[in-house]
Amino acid sequence: MSIPKPGSPVRGSKSGAPIMALFDLLGRRWAMGIIWQLSDGPLTFRGIQSKCNSMSPSVLNARIKDLTEAMLIEQTPKGYALTKDGIELFEILQPFHDWSHKWEDKFESKK
Repeated sequence: MSIPKPGSPVRGSKSGAPIMALFDLLGRRWAMGIIWQLSDGPLTFRGIQSKCNSMSPSVLNARIKDLTEAMLIEQTPKGYALTKDGIELFEILQPFHDWSHKWEDKFESKK
């Protein structure tokens, strides 16, 4: 199976709108977790697996292939690392992280 690509039908979009292709890719199991963990620098396969609650090797292998094909991560001598595009994507996603904590606080205050 190939990664979701702009211009081709993807989950949620028959037209393959670029944003929908991106959301389809990032919505795959552990894709966001891998990007998040690599934001601190390169990690080996086992390093990623450890930081992602010991996900199965088959899932990790599949996501590494997906994210590599999408040009968001690459293998380096120090392990897997975000590419320039991967770093840019992480920087765009960081405000979502901050917002999600404000959102969480609203739920906490209702308890």
